[in-house]
Amino acid sequence: MGDRSPKYNRILLKLSGEALGGARDYGIDLEVVSNIASQVKRVHEMGVQTALVVGGGNIFRGLAASERGFDRATGDYMGMLATVINALALQDALERTGIPARTMTAIQMPQVAEPYIRRRAVRHLEKGRVVILAAGTGNPYFTTDTTAALRAVEIEADVILKATKVDGVYTADPKRDPNAVKLAHLGYLEVLNRGIEVMDNTALTLCMDNNVPIVVFNLLEPGNIERVVLGEEIGTLVGATA
Repeated sequence: MGDRSPKYNRILLKLSGEALGGARDYGIDLEVVSNIASQVKRVHEMGVQTALVVGGGNIFRGLAASERGFDRATGDYMGMLATVINALALQDALERTGIPARTMTAIQMPQVAEPYIRRRAVRHLEKGRVVILAAGTGNPYFTTDTTAALRAVEIEADVILKATKVDGVYTADPKRDPNAVKLAHLGYLEVLNRGIEVMDNTALTLCMDNNVPIVVFNLLEPGNIERVVLGEEIGTLVGATA
């Protein structure tokens, strides 16, 4: 793989909290975290500038709590704090592989991480540091998918890589429907109109308005982050319809 050049210069990798939980119902699987770190390291060594946005669903999910009567805004803030715990775990794993990493948070906590400042984030990327963008947008009612879309637009990332547990977007749930077909390419409007689960509509609209493509791919397959960055046709590409 070493002689091929990357398709993207600056990427935003969106990880769900559940991805970091591995097979656990709750918490962080440190083996999974170090596996992700080693995959990011390979991409970093190609000279690709890498930003990460991580969810918090393995620790706390505000939306799920609000469905049981919990105050939505409070629940969302708790979820944002959960993303910081995940971000610090990723930062540590990256630094143990020899990659300089910085966590930047949208909720100020200077003892723990830097505040998110767009120009500083870009500077870190230019200096070869992996930037982990935590605490969502700093606002309740916005998902970490929307955070990924917003930050990708702000830092002018070439693509959002949305890491999931399936190898792309299907016409139906492949676990339940044997006739489900994987879709290689989708237009933004098609995803919005058909209600296909890629990202929430706020995130998708942001990507569409600013022409940021999204690649949905399977994180659990070792080496997949590298494959996507090299432009291999894995997963599903959501973008402007050609």
